[in-house]
This record gives sequence, C-alpha cells and structure tokens, in this order.
Amino acid sequence: MKKLLFLAFLAPLSVTAQDKLSESNYRIYSVKQAKEVTLNDIAEEMKNYDILFFGEEHNDSVTHYLEKTMFELLYSKFGSSLALSMEMFERDVQPVMDEYLKGFIKEKHFTKDARVWSNYRDYKPMIEFAKEKKLDVVCANAPSRYTNLAGRKGQAALMELPDASKAFFAPVPYDTAEGGYYEKLTGLPQHAPGTTTDTAKTKAMPMMGMGGFNLVVAQSLWDATMAYSIAEYRKENKKKKIMQVNGKFHSDEGYAAANQIKKYSPKAKRLIISTSSDEAFPKIDWNSYKGDGDYIIITDPKVPRTYKD
Repeated sequence: MKKLLFLAFLAPLSVTAQDKLSESNYRIYSVKQAKEVTLNDIAEEMKNYDILFFGEEHNDSVTHYLEKTMFELLYSKFGSSLALSMEMFERDVQPVMDEYLKGFIKEKHFTKDARVWSNYRDYKPMIEFAKEKKLDVVCANAPSRYTNLAGRKGQAALMELPDASKAFFAPVPYDTAEGGYYEKLTGLPQHAPGTTTDTAKTKAMPMMGMGGFNLVVAQSLWDATMAYSIAEYRKENKKKKIMQVNGKFHSDEGYAAANQIKKYSPKAKRLIISTSSDEAFPKIDWNSYKGDGDYIIITDPKVPRTYKD
C-alpha cells in the first residue's frame, strides 16, 4: 500500500514537469571551453570518446528529460553503434532486460522481474527508445545483497560465494575508495544500514566504525561492478559508444565508477557530465562546479521533482 501511494504521488509530478520542460530550464557549461554550450556540442565531442558518464540527481525531472534527449542525439550520430549502461539495473537481471528489449516478455513481467526502481517512469523513455531502435542496455550494477554482504563481512566473504554468484559483481579483490573519494564517503552523514538501491542518497548511507557496516567496501563494489560491466561489454563491442547513467556520486570529479573504468578498460576515453540544481539559476557561478566533470548541467530548481527525497 505504501508503494502504491508513493507511485500515485509520483505520476502527476512527472507528467507536469515533462510537459513544461524547455531549454529555459537548464544551462550547460563546458569546462574545457569555459563557456556555455548545447547538448549537441557534447554529442559531437563524443566522436572522440568511448564512454559518456551522465551523473544525475535521481529525482531531477529536467535531468531525466536531458538524459533521454542526449541518448536520442547520440543515436542520431552513431546509430546502432550505441549502447546504454545503467546503475538502475543489476547484473543478475540482464537476461530479463534482453528478453524485454527483444519483445519476448511483457512490460509487467519485465518491471517485476528486473526489480525496477520506484521511479522507473523516469528511465522508461530511454528503455523504450532502446527497444524501438534495437540498442543494447547493460545492467551494470552489483545486486544489493552482495554489496550488503561486502559491507558487513568484507571482500573475503564474497570470495566464499558459489562461482555462479561471482558472475554478478566485479572480480574480487576489487579496488576500494581512496584519496578524495574516500574522504567524500567517510564524510557522509552516518545512519543505520538501509535497504535502498538508490546509492546516491546520503541519508540512506550506512554507518562506519567498529562492528558497523563498512560503507567504503560496499560502495566500492557498486563502483567497481559498474565499471567492470562497461568494460566487459566493450570487449565484445569495441566500436560502440556507451552512455552510462548513474547517480552523480558515482562519477563526479572523476571518482568512483569513472575512476574504476581505468582499471578494467584502460584505453577507454571517457567524458563526464555532472548535473545539479542551483537556487541562483539562471545566474550560475560556474567556477564552483568546474571540478565536478567535463560538462556541468545546472537545472532549474523551480521545476517539480519527480519524487521527494
């Protein structure tokens, strides 16, 4: 019942926001060029890159609109040499994704068996576009049962799992957060372990400390697995461009999954988009954001969110 009430609340926000969106609701800044640019400029630059990390705030209506628009723009330039990779789907549901994209199963079975997020309606347009154009979608994330295990008992516990289970996350041992990313993780508000699959929500982050949940080990498995999933796909599809959609925490400042990709696919060239909302919109101090990515997108905070945090 609680989930149904949540979805009922979600629907009108999404429709209202999508109906009113336009170029007036966002600004895009190129850090390299030190000027405002367009989505098409990013798509053009992807001719020289392999992976586009699109870092989002999960409930930002404008960002979801831009993700779909970017995906369509990339398709207009690269056609079938394009794939989508997503944090929102876990590796063990890849067969379900493939079955749906190829038209074997109904949407109601797909959404149930793929364990879609509660705000799946925000990502559905990209999935449907991929289905229509016969594009691959990579289910990139590690199932939460394994990140929870890693956080509780460490990487050694992952090594003891059956071989079939190990196919669903990055090979162990995997690199854990260090430097600036470690500081970001350990500086998050501390709370009891949650059950959310939304890894970008700081208020749901588990606690650190003796006898507690090790967030660094758990979060690093998410990051490593997303990077590993992209790299594994690239091995079989060397000429394809990949658009990776994830919470901005997983790619901002070149950290997390955006950093882990260097290990698993060292020759891959990446671009990073970081999105945020700013109460000063449309007057934006770009200098305060330029360390977050190659392109910064600031959205209008007045546009209704698709759900409340």
